Amino acid sequence: QEQLVESGGGSVQPGGSLRLSCAASGRSFSTGTMAWFRQAPGKEREFVAAITPLHEITAYSDDVKGRFTIFKANARNTMYLQMNSLNAEDTAIYYCGVKFGRGSNKEESLYDSWGQGTQVTVSS
Repeated sequence: QEQLVESGGGSVQPGGSLRLSCAASGRSFSTGTMAWFRQAPGKEREFVAAITPLHEITAYSDDVKGRFTIFKANARNTMYLQMNSLNAEDTAIYYCGVKFGRGSNKEESLYDSWGQGTQVTVSS
């Protein structure tokens, strides 16, 4: 089980920005596909964004494309999610995950380890 620790959640007004962080082990960071998922109240966990280990190829859900950016800081073994132009529909618990196998990066069940989650609330 890989250790993943999220931080950076909080409350923000519509149109605001937040940056989430996910600190990971060296193995997760260097060989795993890392991703952000989110779960809103009463809904299932859904894919937000992913980044591959070597070439750092990124993928986004249609809901966040153009507003969110996923990136990594190699020296810190930390992955980030920069979230801009937030709206109420972005309110959720955000989870960091890592997977080492093949298959769709958007499929939750393929991820091997998860962080504890961090709450993001967008409200006026």
